Amino acid sequence: MRRSMWLAALGAALVLGISQAPLAQADNSQQTKMGTCNTDATSQGLKGDDRKAYMKKCLSAAKTNSQQEKMKSCNADATTKGLKGDDRKTYMKTCLSGGGAAH
Repeated sequence: MRRSMWLAALGAALVLGISQAPLAQADNSQQTKMGTCNTDATSQGLKGDDRKAYMKKCLSAAKTNSQQEKMKSCNADATTKGLKGDDRKTYMKTCLSGGGAAH
């Protein structure tokens, strides 16, 4: 009885730990972008609507740059691997969707 309770508790702890890890990384990345944009807006002395507009532009630019970097990286990996045609399309789709460059 004690062993089964211990195993159940261990399993629950593992599930909670694994399920929370991606969220922490995503939040951290978003928090970093938000902090950087916020610091820039403060240093420029922006307030009200000007600040809102700047924050919107800054946060969307960070997202675009990230996607552009991912595209460059996946494209370079596909070229290095000598992929062409359908194989290249499949690889690019997997890489860009977060499947990684390990394909």
